[in-house]
Amino acid sequence: MTTIPHPRARWMDPCTGALLDMPALMRRLATRQAVLLGETHDVAEIHRWQLQVTTCLHLLRPDLAVGFEMFPRRVQPVLDRWVAGGLRTAEFLQQVEWEAVWGFPPEIYLPLFHFCRQQAVPMLALNCHRPLVTRVGQEGWDAVPEEDRDGLTPAAPPTAGHRGYIAKLTGRAEAGITDRFLRAQQVWDRAFACNIARHIAAAEGPAPLVIGIIGRGHLDYGHGTPHQLRDLGILDVAVLAPTEAAMLDTAEMAGIAEAVFRLDRPEEPVARAPKG
Repeated sequence: MTTIPHPRARWMDPCTGALLDMPALMRRLATRQAVLLGETHDVAEIHRWQLQVTTCLHLLRPDLAVGFEMFPRRVQPVLDRWVAGGLRTAEFLQQVEWEAVWGFPPEIYLPLFHFCRQQAVPMLALNCHRPLVTRVGQEGWDAVPEEDRDGLTPAAPPTAGHRGYIAKLTGRAEAGITDRFLRAQQVWDRAFACNIARHIAAAEGPAPLVIGIIGRGHLDYGHGTPHQLRDLGILDVAVLAPTEAAMLDTAEMAGIAEAVFRLDRPEEPVARAPKG
């Protein structure tokens, strides 16, 4: 039998189905270089879960930083001003180009942004300039001049199962995941990894813990960003995933993350603002 009941508000090992003790899990996670919290962007309850995990880890590692897929690297100075208390919320959202770049309702993200500001936790912009993704997808990495690479290095070749996983995630046949599509996906994976690794390498003294707030498509089963982090020498990485499922299938879920948390969804998914 591989299907096991997953109680609400409990952590589970997706490989064995064993329930995990939360304090012991958090203590273990606090020793890592990076802890990546997967999300489905439009589900508010997942962002509440991310805030809860971040709060727990901050108690154990006050030196942590939080990196966000939602922000391109060019707005890092705005994140710095926000954490330093220099902007009102509306000014912050306008200066990070929230509606144009991301578009999901900011209300579901703001509690985590305010936590970072309140606790003086550095916020890291993990994303890259969007045209770079398109260009690498169309032309390949070597066609992009170094000055247009937004500080990134070339992505490591994808893992063996990455194409198949993306096909399943997007509902396409595996043959429909073209090299162009996969190259574009890998630019994001590499951007998140490069910017996490850059912060860790720049630390004076002991390296900080970096929490990554990143879409699950870039994290599950060790593909994507965890794979790119390993290529950059960041080996001690944990991925955590939320689930709403009352039953966990260890045959299907094994390797998806180090631990999976069962939550509920009190609200329906929110709509993304249309691009202007």
